Amino acid sequence: MLQVRDGVLRVLLWKRAREPFAGRWALPGGYLEPGETLEDSIRRHLAVKVDVRELSHLEQLDTRSEPDRVPDEWQLATSYLGLVPTDADPGLPDDTAWHPVDRLPPTAFDHGAIVLAGRDRLRAKLSYTNAGFALAPETFTISQLRDLYGAALGHDVSATNLQRVLLRRNVLEPTGSRREPGRSGGRPASLFRFRSRELAITDEFAVLRPPR
Repeated sequence: MLQVRDGVLRVLLWKRAREPFAGRWALPGGYLEPGETLEDSIRRHLAVKVDVRELSHLEQLDTRSEPDRVPDEWQLATSYLGLVPTDADPGLPDDTAWHPVDRLPPTAFDHGAIVLAGRDRLRAKLSYTNAGFALAPETFTISQLRDLYGAALGHDVSATNLQRVLLRRNVLEPTGSRREPGRSGGRPASLFRFRSRELAITDEFAVLRPPR
């Protein structure tokens, strides 16, 4: 699960209390129940183990079958990429925390590699889909959206260019409302929203690059 928190792209991890890898950080997950789909399983584990129910997007990431990925046991694991909007603040148990994806603590199993695969998938999809909806609140200013994209992509983003690209692709629409300036003053900022909160390809050949 990825979320932009405090201007940084973070992943939700929990600290293992038992071997193998006791004391290391792991992705939430668990075993399938009889008759359960993979998606139903991950939503159940997230709700029960870490009380997260505010997923705005969930998609299958990859399947791992390396015989040595779990000590003393062969496990086939399917990972999912889940995205949480920046204004959601789920309550977490004491052994669970959000960690910067670019500064991970010691992780269990192959979970560090899975986190980086999820980060790379998100960065790719921000270029050619409307995936930003899954990170953003319901309404936002263009500068807020620029900061979200910049945190997720790992580089600065031009607000003017982002607005032009997303409006040209018909991804955003103005709400007709404005956000009043804060204590520092300035002009009221127009509020926007995503036209759809379902994932869609908007430009299959596009790449969002750092400004030169």
